Amino acid sequence: MRTFNNNEGKPILMAMVKAIQENKGYLSEVDGLIGDGDHGMNMNKGFTVFETRIKDKDISFTEGLDELGTILLTEIGGSMGPIYGTILIDMSDVGKTFEKIGLKEFSTMLAAGLEGLSGIVDAKVGDKTLVDTLAPAVDSLSNAVAECKSFSVALAEMKIAAEQGKESTKELVAKFGRSSRLGERSRGVIDAGATSCCIILTAIADAIDILLSEKHELA
Repeated sequence: MRTFNNNEGKPILMAMVKAIQENKGYLSEVDGLIGDGDHGMNMNKGFTVFETRIKDKDISFTEGLDELGTILLTEIGGSMGPIYGTILIDMSDVGKTFEKIGLKEFSTMLAAGLEGLSGIVDAKVGDKTLVDTLAPAVDSLSNAVAECKSFSVALAEMKIAAEQGKESTKELVAKFGRSSRLGERSRGVIDAGATSCCIILTAIADAIDILLSEKHELA
């Protein structure tokens, strides 16, 4: 089973940063349709602060997740800071002992992030939140582990599951956050948190796949 070294995972962190920075306008546009329109701005603020702090540091994947999570939790404000902060910190807590990260390890980390989130919010699949993106992604990885699929195949399938989960929020009625006040009027628009989660998961998957390919070429 192919793996990447935890201490060589900084490119994954930088890919996450770039993805949010490139989509900040889009995320605020989506959020503005049924929310307060600041999701892209807040996420970009946190990820850019993180980029500034780690750009000259030698940092592992899990160390970076912890630092990014802490920044989002304590410095950006809004409802999404604690949500993403919890997910990333819990992923880091489970993964910090891993020297090498393969499909099983990554699956365990993402599942821990979802479990941590369930400890602070009551949102479930179908409530039009980022859970609609994250939970299918977690399930997809878990199934891939059970079926002994390759890491690359599992990542590709995770991206599909995340995208489908994000798109599913379009026809849902919001049950949490400011958009929940709109009731049926929240239907017809994708959820901003589900969208940013899909962007982040896709960036992680693509960056891991590049690392795996590079290691394979050097082998």
